Amino acid sequence: MAEKMVVVFVHGWSVTDTSTYGALPEALAAQAGDHGLELDIQHIWLGKYVSFHDEVSMADVARAFNRALLDRIPGTAGKIRAFSCVTHSTGGPVVREWLNRFYGADDLAASPMNHLVMLAPANHGSALAALGKARVGRIKAWFSGVEPGQRILDWLSLGSRQSIALAKAGMDYKIAGSGFYPFVLTGQSIDKKFYDFINSYLVEPGSDGVVRVAAANMNYSMIRLKETDKIKKVSHGPSDVDVHLLAVDGDIQRPDTIPLGVVPLASHSGDKKGIMGSVLSNKSSKAQVGEILKCFTVGNDAQYQARADEMKEMSEKTQKPTHKYAMLVFIIKDDQGDPVKDYDLFLLGGDDHDPDKLSKGFFVDRQQNAANPNQLVYYVDYDVITKNKLTGFRVVARPEKGFAFYHSVEYRSPNGEINDALKPNETFYVEIQLHRCVDKNVFGFDKADEYPLKKKGLLIKSYTRHSFKDIEPDAGEIDS
Repeated sequence: MAEKMVVVFVHGWSVTDTSTYGALPEALAAQAGDHGLELDIQHIWLGKYVSFHDEVSMADVARAFNRALLDRIPGTAGKIRAFSCVTHSTGGPVVREWLNRFYGADDLAASPMNHLVMLAPANHGSALAALGKARVGRIKAWFSGVEPGQRILDWLSLGSRQSIALAKAGMDYKIAGSGFYPFVLTGQSIDKKFYDFINSYLVEPGSDGVVRVAAANMNYSMIRLKETDKIKKVSHGPSDVDVHLLAVDGDIQRPDTIPLGVVPLASHSGDKKGIMGSVLSNKSSKAQVGEILKCFTVGNDAQYQARADEMKEMSEKTQKPTHKYAMLVFIIKDDQGDPVKDYDLFLLGGDDHDPDKLSKGFFVDRQQNAANPNQLVYYVDYDVITKNKLTGFRVVARPEKGFAFYHSVEYRSPNGEINDALKPNETFYVEIQLHRCVDKNVFGFDKADEYPLKKKGLLIKSYTRHSFKDIEPDAGEIDS
Protein backbone atom coordinates (compact mmCIF):
# COMPACT_ATOMS: atom_id res chain seq x y z
CA MET A 1 0.00 0.00 0.00
CA ALA A 2 1.36 3.43 -0.97
CA GLU A 3 2.38 5.74 1.84
CA LYS A 4 -0.14 8.44 2.65
CA MET A 5 0.63 11.97 1.55
CA VAL A 6 1.24 14.15 4.61
CA VAL A 7 -0.71 17.42 4.36
CA VAL A 8 0.07 20.25 6.78
CA PHE A 9 -2.42 23.10 7.29
CA VAL A 10 -1.15 26.54 8.30
CA HIS A 11 -3.88 29.01 9.16
CA GLY A 12 -3.84 32.78 9.26
CA TRP A 13 -3.62 35.10 12.24
CA SER A 14 -7.14 35.19 13.66
CA VAL A 15 -7.21 31.60 14.82
CA THR A 16 -8.09 30.54 18.35
CA ASP A 17 -9.69 27.19 17.45
CA THR A 18 -9.85 24.71 14.60
CA SER A 19 -13.21 25.93 13.34
CA THR A 20 -11.29 28.29 11.08
CA TYR A 21 -10.69 25.37 8.72
CA GLY A 22 -14.37 24.57 8.35
CA ALA A 23 -14.50 20.99 7.10
CA LEU A 24 -11.83 21.51 4.45
CA PRO A 25 -9.34 18.98 5.91
CA GLU A 26 -12.07 16.35 6.18
CA ALA A 27 -13.34 17.10 2.65
CA LEU A 28 -9.84 16.74 1.20
CA ALA A 29 -9.28 13.44 3.00
CA ALA A 30 -12.70 12.09 1.99
CA GLN A 31 -12.44 13.11 -1.67
CA ALA A 32 -8.74 12.36 -2.18
CA GLY A 33 -9.53 8.90 -3.53
CA ASP A 34 -11.36 10.46 -6.49
CA HIS A 35 -7.96 11.79 -7.57
CA GLY A 36 -5.93 8.69 -6.76
CA LEU A 37 -4.62 10.13 -3.49
CA GLU A 38 -4.66 9.13 0.17
CA LEU A 39 -4.00 11.88 2.69
CA ASP A 40 -2.70 12.07 6.25
CA ILE A 41 -3.89 15.46 7.53
CA GLN A 42 -1.70 17.37 9.99
CA HIS A 43 -2.52 20.75 11.56
CA ILE A 44 0.11 23.25 12.60
CA TRP A 45 -1.22 25.91 14.96
CA LEU A 46 0.92 29.04 14.88
CA GLY A 47 -0.99 31.07 17.42
CA LYS A 48 -3.00 29.83 20.37
CA TYR A 49 -3.07 33.00 22.40
CA VAL A 50 -5.73 35.68 22.42
CA SER A 51 -3.48 38.69 21.87
CA PHE A 52 -0.38 38.52 19.71
CA HIS A 53 2.86 40.03 20.91
CA ASP A 54 4.35 43.08 19.22
CA GLU A 55 7.90 41.75 19.37
CA VAL A 56 7.15 38.61 17.31
CA SER A 57 8.23 38.95 13.68
CA MET A 58 7.37 36.88 10.62
CA ALA A 59 10.90 35.46 10.73
CA ASP A 60 10.35 34.37 14.35
CA VAL A 61 7.23 32.46 13.33
CA ALA A 62 9.05 30.87 10.38
CA ARG A 63 11.70 29.54 12.76
CA ALA A 64 9.05 28.22 15.14
CA PHE A 65 7.27 26.60 12.20
CA ASN A 66 10.45 24.70 11.35
CA ARG A 67 10.65 23.42 14.93
CA ALA A 68 6.97 22.39 14.80
CA LEU A 69 7.59 20.45 11.58
CA LEU A 70 10.52 18.59 13.16
CA ASP A 71 8.36 17.75 16.17
CA ARG A 72 5.20 16.80 14.26
CA ILE A 73 6.48 15.07 11.11
CA PRO A 74 10.08 14.02 11.75
CA GLY A 75 11.87 12.10 9.04
CA THR A 76 15.23 10.36 9.13
CA ALA A 77 18.64 11.79 10.03
CA GLY A 78 17.08 14.71 11.89
CA LYS A 79 15.28 15.98 8.81
CA ILE A 80 11.63 16.80 8.12
CA ARG A 81 9.48 14.21 6.40
CA ALA A 82 8.18 15.06 2.91
CA PHE A 83 4.88 16.93 3.08
CA SER A 84 2.44 19.10 1.17
CA CYS A 85 1.02 22.29 2.64
CA VAL A 86 -2.24 24.24 2.53
CA THR A 87 -2.14 27.79 3.91
CA HIS A 88 -4.73 30.47 4.42
CA SER A 89 -4.19 34.24 4.46
CA THR A 90 -1.03 35.18 6.41
CA GLY A 91 -0.09 31.51 6.54
CA GLY A 92 1.15 31.92 2.94
CA PRO A 93 3.86 34.50 3.76
CA VAL A 94 4.78 32.50 6.90
CA VAL A 95 5.57 29.37 4.87
CA ARG A 96 7.33 31.38 2.15
CA GLU A 97 9.54 32.98 4.82
CA TRP A 98 10.29 29.51 6.19
CA LEU A 99 11.15 28.16 2.74
CA ASN A 100 13.45 31.08 1.97
CA ARG A 101 15.19 30.99 5.36
CA PHE A 102 15.87 27.25 5.53
CA TYR A 103 16.27 26.39 1.81
CA GLY A 104 16.04 29.40 -0.49
CA ALA A 105 16.91 29.54 -4.17
CA ASP A 106 20.17 27.63 -3.80
CA ASP A 107 18.69 24.65 -1.98
CA LEU A 108 15.11 24.60 -3.25
CA ALA A 109 15.28 20.99 -4.44
CA ALA A 110 16.24 19.88 -0.91
CA SER A 111 13.03 21.25 0.64
CA PRO A 112 10.78 18.54 2.09
CA MET A 113 7.71 20.49 0.93
CA ASN A 114 6.40 19.03 -2.32
CA HIS A 115 3.29 21.15 -2.83
CA LEU A 116 2.33 24.56 -1.43
CA VAL A 117 -1.29 25.55 -2.04
CA MET A 118 -1.87 29.08 -0.76
CA LEU A 119 -5.51 30.11 -0.21
CA ALA A 120 -6.06 33.89 -0.33
CA PRO A 121 -2.44 34.62 0.69
CA ALA A 122 -1.35 38.18 1.50
CA ASN A 123 1.90 37.65 -0.42
CA HIS A 124 2.32 41.33 -1.25
CA GLY A 125 0.40 42.53 1.81
CA SER A 126 -3.14 43.66 2.54
CA ALA A 127 -4.63 47.15 2.37
CA LEU A 128 -6.31 46.50 5.73
CA ALA A 129 -2.98 46.42 7.59
CA ALA A 130 -2.69 50.20 7.33
CA LEU A 131 -5.75 50.62 9.56
CA GLY A 132 -3.75 49.72 12.69
CA LYS A 133 -3.87 47.02 15.34
CA ALA A 134 -7.04 47.89 17.18
CA ARG A 135 -9.22 48.47 14.15
CA VAL A 136 -7.90 45.47 12.23
CA GLY A 137 -8.58 43.32 15.28
CA ARG A 138 -12.25 44.29 15.08
CA ILE A 139 -12.63 43.21 11.44
CA LYS A 140 -14.27 39.80 11.49
CA ALA A 141 -13.22 39.03 7.93
CA TRP A 142 -9.60 38.85 9.03
CA PHE A 143 -8.78 38.83 12.73
CA SER A 144 -12.13 38.03 14.38
CA GLY A 145 -11.53 40.03 17.53
CA VAL A 146 -7.88 39.03 17.90
CA GLU A 147 -5.48 41.96 18.05
CA PRO A 148 -2.42 41.26 15.88
CA GLY A 149 1.16 42.03 16.82
CA GLN A 150 2.69 45.18 15.37
CA ARG A 151 5.62 43.51 13.60
CA ILE A 152 3.30 41.13 11.78
CA LEU A 153 1.16 44.06 10.70
CA ASP A 154 4.29 45.87 9.55
CA TRP A 155 5.10 42.92 7.27
CA LEU A 156 1.53 42.82 5.95
CA SER A 157 1.38 46.56 5.19
CA LEU A 158 1.41 47.25 1.47
CA GLY A 159 4.90 48.05 0.22
CA SER A 160 6.63 46.80 3.38
CA ARG A 161 10.40 46.39 3.35
CA GLN A 162 10.05 42.75 4.44
CA SER A 163 7.55 41.71 1.77
CA ILE A 164 9.65 43.40 -0.93
CA ALA A 165 12.77 41.57 0.27
CA LEU A 166 10.95 38.23 0.06
CA ALA A 167 9.64 39.07 -3.41
CA LYS A 168 13.20 39.89 -4.55
CA ALA A 169 14.45 36.58 -3.16
CA GLY A 170 11.76 34.77 -5.15
CA MET A 171 13.23 36.07 -8.40
CA ASP A 172 16.05 33.55 -8.09
CA TYR A 173 13.85 30.49 -7.50
CA LYS A 174 14.11 27.93 -10.31
CA ILE A 175 10.98 25.84 -9.95
CA ALA A 176 11.46 23.63 -13.00
CA GLY A 177 13.14 20.40 -11.98
CA SER A 178 13.09 21.24 -8.26
CA GLY A 179 10.26 18.88 -7.29
CA PHE A 180 8.54 21.82 -5.57
CA TYR A 181 5.14 22.94 -6.89
CA PRO A 182 3.56 26.14 -5.48
CA PHE A 183 0.03 27.36 -6.34
CA VAL A 184 -2.22 30.30 -5.45
CA LEU A 185 -6.01 29.98 -5.16
CA THR A 186 -7.92 33.12 -4.25
CA GLY A 187 -11.32 34.73 -4.73
CA GLN A 188 -12.68 38.15 -5.58
CA SER A 189 -16.20 37.91 -4.19
CA ILE A 190 -17.44 39.96 -1.26
CA ASP A 191 -19.42 38.42 1.58
CA LYS A 192 -22.06 41.02 2.50
CA LYS A 193 -21.96 39.84 6.12
CA PHE A 194 -18.60 41.58 6.44
CA TYR A 195 -19.66 44.85 4.79
CA ASP A 196 -18.36 47.95 6.57
CA PHE A 197 -19.17 51.05 4.57
CA ILE A 198 -16.85 53.15 6.74
CA ASN A 199 -14.00 50.91 5.60
CA SER A 200 -14.05 50.67 1.80
CA TYR A 201 -11.28 48.06 1.73
CA LEU A 202 -13.76 45.36 2.78
CA VAL A 203 -15.73 45.94 -0.43
CA GLU A 204 -12.83 46.79 -2.73
CA PRO A 205 -13.10 45.58 -6.34
CA GLY A 206 -10.63 42.92 -7.42
CA SER A 207 -10.37 41.73 -3.82
CA ASP A 208 -11.84 39.00 -1.62
CA GLY A 209 -12.64 41.59 1.06
CA VAL A 210 -9.18 41.35 2.65
CA VAL A 211 -6.56 40.47 0.02
CA ARG A 212 -6.43 41.79 -3.53
CA VAL A 213 -5.95 39.22 -6.30
CA ALA A 214 -2.89 41.24 -7.35
CA ALA A 215 -1.51 40.97 -3.80
CA ALA A 216 -2.09 37.21 -3.63
CA ASN A 217 -0.60 36.43 -7.04
CA MET A 218 2.98 35.15 -7.02
CA ASN A 219 3.53 36.34 -10.60
CA TYR A 220 4.94 39.87 -10.51
CA SER A 221 7.50 42.13 -12.18
CA MET A 222 10.39 44.29 -11.00
CA ILE A 223 12.16 47.13 -12.78
CA ARG A 224 14.95 49.49 -11.68
CA LEU A 225 15.22 53.02 -13.04
CA LYS A 226 18.32 55.23 -12.61
CA GLU A 227 18.72 58.96 -13.09
CA THR A 228 20.77 60.09 -16.09
CA ASP A 229 22.32 63.42 -17.10
CA LYS A 230 19.87 63.83 -19.97
CA ILE A 231 17.49 66.75 -19.29
CA LYS A 232 14.07 67.62 -20.70
CA LYS A 233 11.90 70.66 -20.04
CA VAL A 234 8.34 69.65 -19.18
CA SER A 235 5.17 71.43 -18.19
CA HIS A 236 4.50 70.84 -14.51
CA GLY A 237 1.66 72.72 -12.85
CA PRO A 238 1.77 76.44 -13.57
CA SER A 239 5.35 76.44 -14.86
CA ASP A 240 7.94 74.49 -16.80
CA VAL A 241 10.58 72.47 -14.98
CA ASP A 242 13.72 70.65 -16.01
CA VAL A 243 13.61 66.92 -15.36
CA HIS A 244 16.47 64.46 -15.50
CA LEU A 245 15.40 61.42 -17.49
CA LEU A 246 15.46 57.98 -15.93
CA ALA A 247 16.79 54.96 -17.78
CA VAL A 248 16.14 51.25 -17.21
CA ASP A 249 18.98 49.63 -15.27
CA GLY A 250 19.10 46.02 -16.45
CA ASP A 251 16.02 44.12 -17.59
CA ILE A 252 12.48 43.84 -16.30
CA GLN A 253 12.63 40.82 -14.00
CA ARG A 254 9.98 38.17 -13.45
CA PRO A 255 10.09 34.99 -11.35
CA ASP A 256 9.23 31.55 -12.68
CA THR A 257 5.50 31.34 -13.33
CA ILE A 258 3.37 30.10 -10.42
CA PRO A 259 -0.19 29.01 -11.25
CA LEU A 260 -2.95 31.40 -10.15
CA GLY A 261 -6.57 30.36 -9.86
CA VAL A 262 -9.39 32.82 -9.12
CA VAL A 263 -12.05 30.65 -7.54
CA PRO A 264 -15.69 31.49 -8.35
CA LEU A 265 -17.86 32.84 -5.53
CA ALA A 266 -15.01 32.80 -3.01
CA SER A 267 -14.32 35.47 -0.38
CA HIS A 268 -11.61 35.64 2.26
CA SER A 269 -13.56 34.37 5.26
CA GLY A 270 -16.95 33.24 6.46
CA ASP A 271 -19.12 30.14 6.25
CA LYS A 272 -21.03 31.30 3.15
CA LYS A 273 -18.29 32.22 0.67
CA GLY A 274 -15.03 31.89 2.62
CA ILE A 275 -12.42 30.07 0.55
CA MET A 276 -11.75 27.82 3.53
CA GLY A 277 -14.58 28.34 6.03
CA SER A 278 -17.42 27.71 3.57
CA VAL A 279 -16.44 24.06 3.15
CA LEU A 280 -18.95 22.70 5.67
CA SER A 281 -18.87 18.94 5.15
CA ASN A 282 -16.62 16.24 3.79
CA LYS A 283 -18.98 15.94 0.82
CA SER A 284 -18.69 19.64 -0.09
CA SER A 285 -18.81 20.42 -3.80
CA LYS A 286 -17.04 23.77 -3.38
CA ALA A 287 -14.67 24.32 -6.31
CA GLN A 288 -11.64 24.87 -4.08
CA VAL A 289 -11.77 21.31 -2.72
CA GLY A 290 -11.24 19.75 -6.12
CA GLU A 291 -8.73 22.44 -7.14
CA ILE A 292 -6.50 21.70 -4.13
CA LEU A 293 -6.60 17.97 -4.76
CA LYS A 294 -5.71 18.50 -8.43
CA CYS A 295 -2.69 20.49 -7.28
CA PHE A 296 -1.63 17.59 -5.05
CA THR A 297 -1.60 15.22 -8.05
CA VAL A 298 1.15 17.24 -9.78
CA GLY A 299 4.40 15.31 -9.84
CA ASN A 300 6.42 16.67 -12.76
CA ASP A 301 6.95 19.84 -14.78
CA ALA A 302 4.56 18.85 -17.56
CA GLN A 303 1.75 18.23 -15.08
CA TYR A 304 2.58 21.54 -13.37
CA GLN A 305 2.17 23.40 -16.66
CA ALA A 306 -1.08 21.60 -17.40
CA ARG A 307 -2.40 22.54 -13.95
CA ALA A 308 -1.38 26.17 -14.59
CA ASP A 309 -3.38 26.17 -17.85
CA GLU A 310 -6.45 24.76 -16.10
CA MET A 311 -6.26 27.35 -13.32
CA LYS A 312 -5.82 30.16 -15.86
CA GLU A 313 -8.96 29.02 -17.66
CA MET A 314 -10.89 29.01 -14.37
CA SER A 315 -9.65 32.54 -13.60
CA GLU A 316 -10.73 33.83 -17.00
CA LYS A 317 -14.23 32.43 -16.53
CA THR A 318 -14.48 33.82 -12.98
CA GLN A 319 -13.28 37.29 -13.99
CA LYS A 320 -14.94 37.54 -17.40
CA PRO A 321 -17.78 39.86 -16.34
CA THR A 322 -15.53 42.10 -14.22
CA HIS A 323 -12.57 44.42 -14.57
CA LYS A 324 -9.11 43.29 -13.55
CA TYR A 325 -6.81 45.31 -11.29
CA ALA A 326 -3.08 45.75 -10.70
CA MET A 327 -0.77 47.14 -8.01
CA LEU A 328 2.25 49.36 -8.62
CA VAL A 329 4.77 49.49 -5.77
CA PHE A 330 7.26 52.36 -6.02
CA ILE A 331 10.51 52.33 -4.02
CA ILE A 332 12.24 55.74 -4.09
CA LYS A 333 15.93 55.76 -3.11
CA ASP A 334 19.02 57.78 -3.88
CA ASP A 335 22.36 56.56 -5.20
CA GLN A 336 23.82 56.67 -1.68
CA GLY A 337 21.34 54.04 -0.53
CA ASP A 338 19.18 56.44 1.50
CA PRO A 339 15.38 56.36 1.25
CA VAL A 340 13.80 59.47 -0.26
CA LYS A 341 10.79 60.20 1.94
CA ASP A 342 9.51 63.59 0.73
CA TYR A 343 8.31 63.49 -2.87
CA ASP A 344 5.38 63.69 -5.25
CA LEU A 345 4.90 60.91 -7.78
CA PHE A 346 2.88 61.16 -10.99
CA LEU A 347 1.80 58.47 -13.44
CA LEU A 348 2.14 59.63 -17.07
CA GLY A 349 0.00 58.65 -20.02
CA GLY A 350 -0.18 59.04 -23.76
CA ASP A 351 2.51 59.96 -26.25
CA ASP A 352 2.98 63.31 -24.51
CA HIS A 353 3.85 61.64 -21.18
CA ASP A 354 1.26 63.79 -19.47
CA PRO A 355 -0.38 63.08 -16.07
CA ASP A 356 -3.70 64.23 -17.53
CA LYS A 357 -3.62 61.86 -20.51
CA LEU A 358 -4.41 58.64 -18.60
CA SER A 359 -7.95 57.38 -19.01
CA LYS A 360 -10.30 58.74 -16.37
CA GLY A 361 -11.32 56.34 -13.64
CA PHE A 362 -8.12 54.28 -13.55
CA PHE A 363 -7.33 55.18 -9.93
CA VAL A 364 -8.69 53.03 -7.09
CA ASP A 365 -6.40 53.52 -4.09
CA ARG A 366 -3.04 54.92 -2.96
CA GLN A 367 -1.13 53.95 0.21
CA GLN A 368 2.21 55.18 1.50
CA ASN A 369 3.90 52.63 3.73
CA ALA A 370 3.90 54.04 7.26
CA ALA A 371 7.19 52.47 8.38
CA ASN A 372 8.90 53.12 5.03
CA PRO A 373 7.42 56.28 3.48
CA ASN A 374 9.74 56.03 0.48
CA GLN A 375 7.54 53.10 -0.61
CA LEU A 376 4.26 54.02 -2.27
CA VAL A 377 1.54 51.70 -3.59
CA TYR A 378 -0.98 52.53 -6.30
CA TYR A 379 -3.96 50.25 -6.93
CA VAL A 380 -5.36 50.76 -10.42
CA ASP A 381 -8.03 49.44 -12.75
CA TYR A 382 -5.95 47.58 -15.31
CA ASP A 383 -8.66 47.65 -17.98
CA VAL A 384 -8.94 51.43 -17.73
CA ILE A 385 -5.31 52.54 -17.24
CA THR A 386 -4.09 50.60 -20.28
CA LYS A 387 -6.64 52.15 -22.67
CA ASN A 388 -4.58 55.30 -23.30
CA LYS A 389 -1.38 53.57 -22.18
CA LEU A 390 0.74 54.13 -19.13
CA THR A 391 3.90 55.66 -20.60
CA GLY A 392 5.99 56.80 -17.66
CA PHE A 393 6.48 58.21 -14.17
CA ARG A 394 7.58 61.58 -12.77
CA VAL A 395 9.05 62.14 -9.32
CA VAL A 396 9.43 65.57 -7.78
CA ALA A 397 11.54 65.00 -4.68
CA ARG A 398 12.44 67.44 -1.92
CA PRO A 399 14.54 69.30 -1.05
CA GLU A 400 14.84 70.68 -4.59
CA LYS A 401 17.72 72.98 -3.66
CA GLY A 402 20.16 73.55 -0.82
CA PHE A 403 23.40 71.95 0.32
CA ALA A 404 22.01 68.48 -0.51
CA PHE A 405 19.05 68.12 -2.86
CA TYR A 406 17.41 66.18 -5.69
CA HIS A 407 16.52 66.85 -9.29
CA SER A 408 13.04 66.20 -10.57
CA VAL A 409 13.13 63.02 -12.65
CA GLU A 410 10.97 61.39 -15.28
CA TYR A 411 10.82 58.03 -17.01
CA ARG A 412 9.48 57.91 -20.55
CA SER A 413 8.73 54.43 -21.78
CA PRO A 414 10.05 54.52 -25.37
CA ASN A 415 7.86 51.88 -27.03
CA GLY A 416 5.16 51.11 -24.50
CA GLU A 417 7.30 48.69 -22.48
CA ILE A 418 5.86 49.88 -19.17
CA ASN A 419 2.30 49.51 -20.38
CA ASP A 420 3.09 46.02 -21.62
CA ALA A 421 4.91 45.09 -18.40
CA LEU A 422 1.88 46.01 -16.27
CA LYS A 423 -0.18 42.82 -16.06
CA PRO A 424 -3.73 42.23 -14.82
CA ASN A 425 -3.98 40.62 -11.35
CA GLU A 426 -0.30 41.34 -10.71
CA THR A 427 2.02 43.54 -8.66
CA PHE A 428 4.64 45.63 -10.47
CA TYR A 429 7.61 46.84 -8.40
CA VAL A 430 9.33 50.00 -9.65
CA GLU A 431 12.56 51.03 -7.91
CA ILE A 432 13.58 54.60 -8.77
CA GLN A 433 17.11 55.71 -7.96
CA LEU A 434 17.77 59.46 -7.75
CA HIS A 435 21.14 61.14 -7.74
CA ARG A 436 21.82 62.85 -4.42
CA CYS A 437 23.22 66.23 -5.34
CA VAL A 438 25.75 67.95 -3.07
CA ASP A 439 26.75 71.62 -3.33
CA LYS A 440 30.48 72.38 -3.52
CA ASN A 441 30.16 74.71 -0.55
CA VAL A 442 29.40 71.77 1.78
CA PHE A 443 33.16 71.51 2.23
CA GLY A 444 35.99 73.94 1.47
CA PHE A 445 39.47 74.94 2.57
CA ASP A 446 40.89 78.18 3.92
CA LYS A 447 44.52 79.26 3.92
CA ALA A 448 46.50 77.92 6.86
CA ASP A 449 50.01 79.07 5.97
CA GLU A 450 49.68 82.23 8.02
CA TYR A 451 48.44 82.46 11.57
CA PRO A 452 48.46 84.95 14.46
CA LEU A 453 51.86 84.89 16.21
CA LYS A 454 52.53 86.60 19.52
CA LYS A 455 55.81 87.01 21.35
CA LYS A 456 55.88 88.33 24.90
CA GLY A 457 52.27 89.47 24.40
CA LEU A 458 53.09 91.47 21.28
CA LEU A 459 51.51 90.65 17.88
CA ILE A 460 54.34 89.87 15.47
CA LYS A 461 52.28 88.85 12.44
CA SER A 462 48.55 89.11 11.85
CA TYR A 463 46.16 86.82 9.94
CA THR A 464 42.39 87.20 9.56
CA ARG A 465 40.34 84.02 10.03
CA HIS A 466 37.14 83.70 7.99
CA SER A 467 33.72 82.67 9.32
CA PHE A 468 31.68 80.28 7.18
CA LYS A 469 28.56 80.39 9.34
CA ASP A 470 26.53 82.24 6.70
CA ILE A 471 27.83 80.49 3.61
CA GLU A 472 25.19 79.85 0.92
CA PRO A 473 24.79 76.76 -1.30
CA ASP A 474 25.43 78.41 -4.66
CA ALA A 475 28.76 77.06 -5.84
CA GLY A 476 27.36 74.35 -8.10
CA GLU A 477 27.17 70.57 -7.72
CA ILE A 478 30.10 68.31 -7.03
CA ASP A 479 30.70 65.98 -9.95
CA SER A 480 30.76 62.65 -8.13
